[in-house]
Amino acid sequence: MSDFIPLVQELLEDWAPVSTRRMFGGHGIYHEGLMFAIVMDQRLYLKADDVNRPDFEALGLAPFTYTMKGRDVALSYWAAPDAIFDQPCDAVRWARSAWDAALRGHLAKAQSRSKAKAKVADKKASRSSRV
Repeated sequence: MSDFIPLVQELLEDWAPVSTRRMFGGHGIYHEGLMFAIVMDQRLYLKADDVNRPDFEALGLAPFTYTMKGRDVALSYWAAPDAIFDQPCDAVRWARSAWDAALRGHLAKAQSRSKAKAKVADKKASRSSRV
């Protein structure tokens, strides 16, 4: 593990306890079981969605991208501003924003799965009532 991962963990300890897991040549950063950040190539990327993405765009930050089958693929994790390494209060604000984005995504997926299960149950009930 590089020295950068402990630095990021220390940076975020004023906000909340975080854990890390190795993944795809980098590390995922988790709080309460949700991945809200990644570290790739000694760079911190934070979860972004429609709500907080404008904050990243306003600073000219970019999403993490990788090449797959000759095409660039952008993830919903955007480069963290360098200023957070100098300003602990900024680190807390950005981490909370990223975790909120991860939570919104998790809740939307759970709601989508519930709706899909309800549709399947309705179809089964409809079929059984025709028999």
